[in-house]
Amino acid sequence: MKKIEAVIRPTKLEELKTAMNELEVRGMTIFNVMGRGLQKDIKQYYRGQEVSVDLFPKVKIEIVCPDDAVERIVQRIQEVCRTGNIGDGKIFVYPVENIIRIRTQEQGEKAL
Repeated sequence: MKKIEAVIRPTKLEELKTAMNELEVRGMTIFNVMGRGLQKDIKQYYRGQEVSVDLFPKVKIEIVCPDDAVERIVQRIQEVCRTGNIGDGKIFVYPVENIIRIRTQEQGEKAL
């Protein structure tokens, strides 16, 4: 099993949720986060004072899936979230040792 984390633009969330639904990805966790990568800070003015904005709103999605679904999910995330501009985000893939469903105590892929 693998855990896929994708940090994307907030404007792409609804489109990505639709795409994951089409792939029958049942579970995902979504966080509103702030961050930066290669983006440079932006100078803005607030009440006459120059302010440097160097953290940008992003959305982080976490999906745990069987090994054989990883390529398909990652490919679809790239297709949906790519604009070609700096700030499109990143995808991370981690191994998952075990999953336990609390309600039934099922483990492994059965718990997905």
